[in-house]
Amino acid sequence: QVQLVESGGGLVQAGGSLRLSCAASGITFATYNMGWYRQGPGNQRDMVAVIYIGGNTVYADSAKGRFIISRDNAKKTVYLQMNSLKPEDTAVYYCHARESWTRNDVWGQGTQVTVSS
Repeated sequence: QVQLVESGGGLVQAGGSLRLSCAASGITFATYNMGWYRQGPGNQRDMVAVIYIGGNTVYADSAKGRFIISRDNAKKTVYLQMNSLKPEDTAVYYCHARESWTRNDVWGQGTQVTVSS
């Protein structure tokens, strides 16, 4: 069964940090580009960060300098370290996997991140 399970969300004060994790199962993890997206209330789902199978990374402007995406292929897990959090970072964060050849997409169920001012 193909599954992405996020964890690590929660409530944090502005300026604080959180580390999100996304554990994959049922996929050949090393062949998937992995990403984090977020969707705030009334907003569309936007890309936060992507890490490709070769290790290259891409960040949204809002995440540059504050967030770090990483992956552990042995553990089939992708991480998002979020530092200097702001109230506008409040959203549901979704893990995303896209197979590099077939472009098959998989989404996680999301984890809530709330940043209080």
